[in-house]
Amino acid sequence: MQPNIVVLYHSSHGSVAAMAHEIADAIESQGGEALLRTFVAKNPEDIVIDKDELIQCDGLAFGTPTRFGMMASQAKAFWETTSDIWLKGQLIDKPACVFSSSSSMHGGNEATLLNLSLPLLHHGMMLLGVPYEVPELLATQSGGTPYGASHVAGASNSNQLSKDEIKICQSVGHRLVKITSKLK
Repeated sequence: MQPNIVVLYHSSHGSVAAMAHEIADAIESQGGEALLRTFVAKNPEDIVIDKDELIQCDGLAFGTPTRFGMMASQAKAFWETTSDIWLKGQLIDKPACVFSSSSSMHGGNEATLLNLSLPLLHHGMMLLGVPYEVPELLATQSGGTPYGASHVAGASNSNQLSKDEIKICQSVGHRLVKITSKLK
């Protein structure tokens, strides 16, 4: 049975959405089912996460833009509604990964990735990073950290995902399917 993985994100200018789609495509290329979900519908094609989808998923990829080294407020507001899930331990032992985008190279991506990890760890999820066996992690001149996939959008949000950033997003999706399948 294929793993059901929720790719949950918030995107302000499209960069995080592009990352989410790369991760989802990678999940599906490895035989997983990717459910793209957002916190707030900004576009007609956006589907807002239902807490039941989170409970029923086998794994989670979670991303937002960087906001002063923290997750976007829309994501924080959502996680603050999940105490009922936490009390029942419904996300315990599910694999998860995080991804983020900032406007500058030193705009807080690593801090944001760590911040995104906190609610997942509180829920008992198993956090997956990006291992250094991913060659693009060592070669990238923009986004990419062992904490998760990242992107540097530029001050005007005009930078598209680089080839290295795309490969890192894909590796995150592939690894999430691999680990989720082993645990299923």
